Amino acid sequence: MEACLSPEQSNVTSYAATAVAVVTLETFAGLWINAFIVSVICMAWVRKKTLNSNEKILLAVGRSRFWFLCITWVNSLLSVIYPKHLHVHPTLQLILSIYTFLNYFSLWVSACLCVFYCIKIANFRNSFFIYLKVKIDRMVPWLLLGSVLLALAVSVLAYGIAEKQHSKDRNFTCPGNFWEESIKMEKHLFHIYFITGFGYTASFMAVISSALLLLFSLWRHKHNMQTNSMKDLSMDAHIKAMKSILSFFLMYSINFICLILTLIYSVKNENAMMFLVFTYLYAFPGVHSLIVIFSNPKLENTLLRILPCRKLCMR
Repeated sequence: MEACLSPEQSNVTSYAATAVAVVTLETFAGLWINAFIVSVICMAWVRKKTLNSNEKILLAVGRSRFWFLCITWVNSLLSVIYPKHLHVHPTLQLILSIYTFLNYFSLWVSACLCVFYCIKIANFRNSFFIYLKVKIDRMVPWLLLGSVLLALAVSVLAYGIAEKQHSKDRNFTCPGNFWEESIKMEKHLFHIYFITGFGYTASFMAVISSALLLLFSLWRHKHNMQTNSMKDLSMDAHIKAMKSILSFFLMYSINFICLILTLIYSVKNENAMMFLVFTYLYAFPGVHSLIVIFSNPKLENTLLRILPCRKLCMR
């Protein structure tokens, strides 16, 4: 069979196989990390019969990223093994809507986590900020519900646009209307890209604003402690928090750029760039969740207890 393939087809096949191999490694690493977060929080839920606001958000983050990685990995695997599966109606519409829902929900829940950290940890004398600090625990369930409803609305809209485009493609038989139908297709794609880009930008702005406010508050508090010669555990905690927030800031910035590049290069179909972009997008749910684990003392201690290398070092 390989001898019958043209060089271009062979390159596409080798590219797809390499991409799936890399994505598979990143996916299983991300699945393990997010499954760890979910299992630890669920065990705490069973033990305490309740969850605090931070644990509720972390549980939503872990579950959304776990299923997001599962769905996208299965789809990428089927794209290589059975590439015609997307042409079976309504497979493409369902995959697009499920992907949109999980992607949006994961992004918005991550944004809620950053906003929650900012409000809980930062110290500002603004009356509105103080009001949010008092009410944030009651607002968390509503924020999570809003994230679900927003992701659901966008996924339903994406399904409807894809279904409408499928109907137009199926009914399009006259070559004379090709130019008119192409313009209509571009309009539908513009709607999808506009909605997707708006969601990416809004969540990114929420994360970056929260991170910058929190970094400023932590830096100011650290500076005050150094000025007053107060060197205690609180300063070490603030320095650790600043490093975590800086990591969040850098990762979200790169993730936002990659998400926008997927909108740009999905039309141009440039394999080299898309390979780099999707490699990072599949790595982001696992790496970011790993940073979340090491910024949470409870999750960090539990992870260190179960790691084999930790046990060997203790011996």
